[in-house]
Amino acid sequence: MKQSARQVVVIGAGPAGLTAAYELVKLGAGVSVLEKDSIVGGLARTARYKGYSFDMGGHRFFTKVPEVEKMWREVLGDAFLRRPRLSRIYYDGVYFDYPLKPWNALSRLGPYEAVRVVLSYIKWQVRPHTVEESFEHWVTNRFGRRLFLRFFRSYTEKVWGVPCTELRAEWAAQRIKDLSLRSAIMAMLFTPRRTIKTLIEEFDYPRLGPGMMWETVAAKVAEKSGAVRLDAPVLAVHHAGGRVTGVTIDAGDGRTETVTGTDFVSTMPVTELIAKLHPKAPGEVLDAATWLSYRSFLTVCLIVERAELFPDNWIYIHDPDVHVGRIQNYKNWSSEMVPDATKTGLGLEYFCDEGDALWNRPDDELVDMAKRELEKIGLARAAEVSDGCVFRMPKAYPVYDSVYAQHLESVKAHLATFENLQTIGRNGLHRYNNQDHAMVTGMLAARNIMFGEHNDVWSVNTDQEYHEEILEEQPALVDER
Repeated sequence: MKQSARQVVVIGAGPAGLTAAYELVKLGAGVSVLEKDSIVGGLARTARYKGYSFDMGGHRFFTKVPEVEKMWREVLGDAFLRRPRLSRIYYDGVYFDYPLKPWNALSRLGPYEAVRVVLSYIKWQVRPHTVEESFEHWVTNRFGRRLFLRFFRSYTEKVWGVPCTELRAEWAAQRIKDLSLRSAIMAMLFTPRRTIKTLIEEFDYPRLGPGMMWETVAAKVAEKSGAVRLDAPVLAVHHAGGRVTGVTIDAGDGRTETVTGTDFVSTMPVTELIAKLHPKAPGEVLDAATWLSYRSFLTVCLIVERAELFPDNWIYIHDPDVHVGRIQNYKNWSSEMVPDATKTGLGLEYFCDEGDALWNRPDDELVDMAKRELEKIGLARAAEVSDGCVFRMPKAYPVYDSVYAQHLESVKAHLATFENLQTIGRNGLHRYNNQDHAMVTGMLAARNIMFGEHNDVWSVNTDQEYHEEILEEQPALVDER
């Protein structure tokens, strides 16, 4: 068979990298995917232990992008389940709906605190922060300070490990649904011009977890003569004359190998990419890259000797008295993830920094801690947990701190000097993308290579809106009093 003129090296086998590879092989390119781990899917992998399946973070399959939806259906067909969404916030012994619903939140807080919340909301509507620079500013302007303190500060600082004053407002705009007490009251009197469709109330999910999607994509890439190489971490990225010429990988058994190509697509963290350039990047670029930081997490997976525990897909734990940040109930995502119907599989997520005390804590101690915290919250007794394991996910969340933007611009400008290199995906762009946004960057990168287009992958997911809302225009306000 004639070799394609385009030989593309894709670094990383997560949603972005595998989507790029899938599109490229369909268009006739030769593709080599290099993955440092022994499993594909990146953050959207399905981890497995003794027949149980675990989703690292909870990956709903919903999108506003028709091309992404088309690829999902093309790859998995009828292997998707339609699942109802139920998620709640646990705080101070009380459960609240999430996304927050005004009347639910106020009623669960009790009359005294509800009045204080409303007064705080009114105050910040009258005298808001004039410039929204931080996460705290953005949330306070829309929710009032009382709700910020109740529902957002503790959990957000658990996730990011920094004060809310140091996180940028653009992260909040994309990740948090607005709560408007004024809108809630108006909705009782009028039919709104714009209504939210049911997209956020239900979602699709592969029977065997998100990894089912990416394992199938990897197999389809291989069927088209693409190569997906696991346990192949990149050691160096070689370049000359404004072009990347090849990447050196650890081939195992003390061997290295250099993989060459005409084009290169990287999903590795941009900090690692800059550090692995050979010859080295200029000093100011290397310095800028060191200012970009990440938050990691680990999931303590527990097998509980009870058929039913709680109805939620996941629960956000805002209570500062426990370390756990979020709890996934995998049986409520897909019953096929739990092989024994008399048991339940849970994932307790702990946010940390790679290499810190929590990250380095022995697995058995983490399992014991998770069991105690599960009991403290009241979801199950520690004695009901029969087994557990731990999965660690480094560099899961690019941090939007107060200095990231200026340093990312320096890194971005240097990477733009390589005419045959594109960075895509969450870590390749240092952007808190959803899975579908990562896929879009992979699709655009493939089009740039094969069709000579000039799509700007850096512009994907820069809109300042809540990611899960799809609005329908209504013909007019109708008075329904």
